[in-house]
Amino acid sequence: MIEFHNVTKQFVTNGKIKTVISDLNLSLPGRRSLGLLGRNGAGKSTLLNMIAGTSEPTYGQIVTEGLVSWPVGFAGSFHPDLTGLQNCRFISRIYGVDTDGLVEFVEDFAGLKEHFRMPLRSYSSGMKSRLAFAVSMGIEFDIYLVDEITAVGDAAFRESSDRLFQARTQSSSAVVCSHSMDQVKRLCDCALVLGDDGAQFFESVDEAIQVHKHNMAQLVR
Repeated sequence: MIEFHNVTKQFVTNGKIKTVISDLNLSLPGRRSLGLLGRNGAGKSTLLNMIAGTSEPTYGQIVTEGLVSWPVGFAGSFHPDLTGLQNCRFISRIYGVDTDGLVEFVEDFAGLKEHFRMPLRSYSSGMKSRLAFAVSMGIEFDIYLVDEITAVGDAAFRESSDRLFQARTQSSSAVVCSHSMDQVKRLCDCALVLGDDGAQFFESVDEAIQVHKHNMAQLVR
């Protein structure tokens, strides 16, 4: 469960206040997968970070129930001097999960091969994203936060990622940020469109996509 109570997020840029999220009120029940739609800079990643607790709302409150993942696709919580294996073991201890079980799952799913035992600083951005996705999905979170991660890798990896994500969300909630409308259709059962007029919630993903496409068309005029 995720509840937004009058949530507003503002940044100060060049001495001016920019409001990214304004007075958002929304209750997302468990076992729902919410798609986040909006242009670049609309506040999608900001909203994910606030749900994760790595960024605080300027005003209002976000209430979550259960264990929340970090935004998958963001590997900033990994230590660059540790190997993928060592980072995996470290995270398993933080979350109190079976270390060997998580390592085995991540090594098999991420497909990093010998790189799994190499320092993270030697990884490409795609390899870091594979590791972040595998570690997150290897832990049974109540709320999964996903930021473009399943767009990484070849077609086989993307298909495997989608299947795994859908399996996890049978018993968990998720918030998915993606520029792929096909992916949003596959993975989500409701959506939130962030735009200049604020945030609009839609029970229908198709309707949300149409509004998002309209908003994007307005930008290029």
